[in-house]
Amino acid sequence: MSQYFEMGDETLWNPSGGAARLFLRQVEVFEAELGVPSGVGPMENDESHIDPDVFGDFVNALVAHHRRTHHAVVLALTDGFLATVLALAERAGVAAEFGNEEWAARLGERVRELDRYMAR
Repeated sequence: MSQYFEMGDETLWNPSGGAARLFLRQVEVFEAELGVPSGVGPMENDESHIDPDVFGDFVNALVAHHRRTHHAVVLALTDGFLATVLALAERAGVAAEFGNEEWAARLGERVRELDRYMAR
């Protein structure tokens, strides 16, 4: 059974139940790690609603955290989640503040690659 991540009337992502559960658990981890709410609502009746303003703050806090981190293991643990969040942000029209152009270009490639596999 699939789940729906929605903003208003638009479906941003329609992953399998397993992918949705894993993503939501990672959201909880990073909300605690960053100390900011994500704007990603709970999954109720197979739908999670995203608040674009709160989500935008979360996205930029996550990007800033990732940019400041130089620990190889922490980066490895966060790369996939960050790319998934950024793909959702693009679909939601949420602007992310990258800073470093080279870093942003590499990350952008990963986001575009992942976006192709994220069903709507």
